[in-house]
Amino acid sequence: MELVSRRDPHLREVVWFAACCRALTLLLQARCLLDFGPLFFFQALFNLLIPDHAADAFHPPRLSEPGLWDLLLERLLGGLSHWDAEHFLFIAERGYLYEHNCAFFPLYPLSVRAVAEGALWPLQRLLRLRSRLLLSAVLLNSLFSVLAAAALYKLGCVVLQCRRVAFLAAVLFSVSPANVFMAAAYSESMFAFLAFSAMWQLEKGQSWLSGLLFSLASGVRANGLINAGFFLYSRGKCFALQLQVGSGSVRKLPPLWKQLLSVASSAVLMCAGIFLPFALFQYYAYVRFCGPGTGLEQAVPKPLLQLALDKGYRLAAMDGVKPPWCSQRFPVVYSYIQDAYWNVGFLRYFELRQIPNFLLALPVTLLGSWAAWTYIIANPRHCVTLGLERRKSEEEGKPRAGFCCPAVFVYVVHATVLLAFGFFCMHVQVLTRFLGSSSPVLYWFSAHLLQEYEPLLWSEGTGNQTAAPRSEKSLLGKSPGSCGKGTSENPIVRLLLNPRFITPLGKCVLGFFLSYWLLGLILHCNFLPWT
Repeated sequence: MELVSRRDPHLREVVWFAACCRALTLLLQARCLLDFGPLFFFQALFNLLIPDHAADAFHPPRLSEPGLWDLLLERLLGGLSHWDAEHFLFIAERGYLYEHNCAFFPLYPLSVRAVAEGALWPLQRLLRLRSRLLLSAVLLNSLFSVLAAAALYKLGCVVLQCRRVAFLAAVLFSVSPANVFMAAAYSESMFAFLAFSAMWQLEKGQSWLSGLLFSLASGVRANGLINAGFFLYSRGKCFALQLQVGSGSVRKLPPLWKQLLSVASSAVLMCAGIFLPFALFQYYAYVRFCGPGTGLEQAVPKPLLQLALDKGYRLAAMDGVKPPWCSQRFPVVYSYIQDAYWNVGFLRYFELRQIPNFLLALPVTLLGSWAAWTYIIANPRHCVTLGLERRKSEEEGKPRAGFCCPAVFVYVVHATVLLAFGFFCMHVQVLTRFLGSSSPVLYWFSAHLLQEYEPLLWSEGTGNQTAAPRSEKSLLGKSPGSCGKGTSENPIVRLLLNPRFITPLGKCVLGFFLSYWLLGLILHCNFLPWT
């Protein structure tokens, strides 16, 4: 994939900044015994002030004694193996042993195991398998997060038709509020890379490659199934626009029934490909947990059997008793686990004791709602017609580039659906990482706000960017809505070096991104609840 181009300085800056942010993340979360500088001092201070929380979360026993190098790696990267990361690492090491492990899809743990057994195989004399899996997860997520930033930039250039906003959005992704989950042994980075790459390829007309990437994404996270809507909309829009061509072009088109058959068949095939990984995984779970007993429990180490007894975890084919979901008409283990283990469902999280979690999700909820409202107000007719009406060439009054351009419509719908579903049907605190790894709209709209309302970003910049501007007039080298190529200087760095000249709105946007970026590291790495 053409994710890195020597001829595009913006893309080089995106990749460089994303790599630096990932390195800084790893440094800040590391717990080192030696003093290597102020970053380690601050993390040591955080660990003293905020000791590890004794959370009632999945924490399987370690079955082998750690060596010296294992202990060192745990000190350096152990903060990235908490909460759901324990599930992914456990699955990568021992497979789907417990029923509730099936809430986590297989492509990411399979990739982690492949790297641990392949690229990290020379380290097996120094590190036990669990340590190599953790190192593999951190390396993979570092790579995927950088590639996801590059893919988001390329997608933005195609959709927004505005390189400046696309560049700013990709840089914002590198300081995402969901940053800690992009670094920890979670599947967010891999999913973001696959989803953004698939969207980019679809916009370029590479339907089959896009379908393959979307299919892989649905093998990483369940919400990848919603991406089938991009294909359905793309095919439906092409068909609708073909029906509206002028009379002079009608003769060149095939008969209507052939067009309809072509659209329907391609949409069905693509959607089937996207749903296939989900269906195969549900079938695997059914065979494993609902099939005849295989005596598997006899091969499970005693500490893991004891953990199942203590916590009530269901083992595969344990005692020949089948789980309740096996007798359902459509035995889907994923929905059963969400319901039985985590009480996920419509309005189930609307309780007084969950108010702190709703407050935690408030910034991303407001930002996502504001993005949808802004787009609707800017394009009312386009939204009413679902973007299926052929626009007249004389219409030049509405914006043709940037966040409010017509091509963003389907992405706004996608983000709004995710936001509504997450707010009403999920544990609401996960909304930040749910949207941050699935939709480009969070970054596009934030970049749009900064580009529109920050005078510091309207100028092309000079060699000395640390000096404050002499007057606001000197900043207006370009209008807020300008979508020229602009400079490849990092806009976030430019704003942070001139904090006195950032508008209140800019401070709110950057404050949300940077505070969640840092707080996530501090709290998550100390086993405290976070998004």
